[in-house]
Amino acid sequence: MVNPQMVMYEEEFTQIQTVVDRLVKEANAKVVFIVDKNGQLIAASGDVEEIDTTSLASLTAGNIAATGGIAKLLRENEFATQFHEGENQNIHIQLVGNRVILVVIFDTKSSLGLVRLRVRKATEELSKIFEDLVNKVQEPGAASPFGEITDDDIDSLFND
Repeated sequence: MVNPQMVMYEEEFTQIQTVVDRLVKEANAKVVFIVDKNGQLIAASGDVEEIDTTSLASLTAGNIAATGGIAKLLRENEFATQFHEGENQNIHIQLVGNRVILVVIFDTKSSLGLVRLRVRKATEELSKIFEDLVNKVQEPGAASPFGEITDDDIDSLFND
């Protein structure tokens, strides 16, 4: 089944951004970002101006998809955690609630142990936020973000 686009409300976005901002500081990371499984960037913090976050988000989602294929071949559900070590930078990738991907880029100013410890705490917080978000969207009678858009509004968008 294809993952539907995620609906994000300002309140939850603010909570997510707070967790991401804190994780950059607590893990002594260069960059932290959250991506959905379709490769769309949700939130980012740190030295993001030095990185093409759009490409990195897309490639990270592709990496997760490819690793998911490997997991199936090995009769695993999924590999929730990945780590890539480079000469100067490292990337820690963590699936959060099987919904989104948490990416932490760090260098020698931090350590894998510290990053893993801080990611574990952040993953718990993010899992709760995304679970609450899913419940909010699925509540019967919940206001749809598109509920107040009429057919006339849509028509007027496409008319000169």
